[in-house]
Amino acid sequence: MKYIMTMMLWCLTVTGMAQQVRDEEMAALREWRAGTVVSLKAVEAFGMERCFAVEAIPDGVWQRMQGKTYKPNPNIGRDDLRHLRVLHKDLKGRTVIGEMVCNKKIASELRDIFKELYEASYPIERMVLADEYDADDERQMRANNTSCFCYRVVEGTTSLSKHALGLAVDLNPLYNPYIRYRKNGKRIVQPATATPYCDRKANFPYKITTSDLAYKLFMKHGFRWGGSWTSSKDYQHFDKK
Repeated sequence: MKYIMTMMLWCLTVTGMAQQVRDEEMAALREWRAGTVVSLKAVEAFGMERCFAVEAIPDGVWQRMQGKTYKPNPNIGRDDLRHLRVLHKDLKGRTVIGEMVCNKKIASELRDIFKELYEASYPIERMVLADEYDADDERQMRANNTSCFCYRVVEGTTSLSKHALGLAVDLNPLYNPYIRYRKNGKRIVQPATATPYCDRKANFPYKITTSDLAYKLFMKHGFRWGGSWTSSKDYQHFDKK
């Protein structure tokens, strides 16, 4: 009898712990906490369609963007942008909550692209707003964070980046760096920690090539790939005119 009671208590404890995990996952999905790992059961309970959605910029997201990825400007405003909710798989095959702010003109296309990537278990390590890194591009690239909108100029110029208009996506940027050479032959690599991934013949995770599914999907939707540029290489970068 003592053994039976012990087993019953153990089962109740395990059941309670499992319910707590589910409750925490459901709360993460309701609040859309990007970067949180969730189970397929939680996703099914929440609703797959709700996990791949385009919406106007929520007040909370807009507040987080102020003074970071968004600065008052004459070129783009809140109504021009959309908040993208997606799921993605990491390298371990876990389901992770992701989010992105992008131009409303490409929002539906990006939702469809990331949905196909998720269904194919394409690995994306992290997808949170660049505001989590105070809009510091170097920091978020080192963290291998996939992102889109950030109101900024192209480094070393006064020209607006495609990211400033929400028309460019940087995918798994640590493993797909930006590379260019100065006239004196010095190589510039961004992020600075991505030197091991400049050799595009080497094998390593997250590498984007022309045979890569992400490349094929972005091309299908009319994007350009920075990896095909001649004056520089931006292997992480996809943009649309």
